[in-house]
Amino acid sequence: MTKNEVISKVNEFLVDEIEIDEAVIKPEAKLKDDLGIDSLDFVDIVVIVEKHFGFKIKPEEMANVRTLSDFYDYIASKVS
Repeated sequence: MTKNEVISKVNEFLVDEIEIDEAVIKPEAKLKDDLGIDSLDFVDIVVIVEKHFGFKIKPEEMANVRTLSDFYDYIASKVS
């Protein structure tokens, strides 16, 4: 899976399943501050990522993931 495919899938589930406004989805957007992702959303994201990408997110691996770009990179590193 290419990074562009990862970005496309992530953006799609953020809009469709987490109900984030497409207008705020930018690589530099901060997950909590700009996108408003809270702990309940994060639980949903863990389930969605496992379903779409086939791996479980480990909380300790997400410690340095602050922006959407970081999140794309994290997922791309797991599926490549």
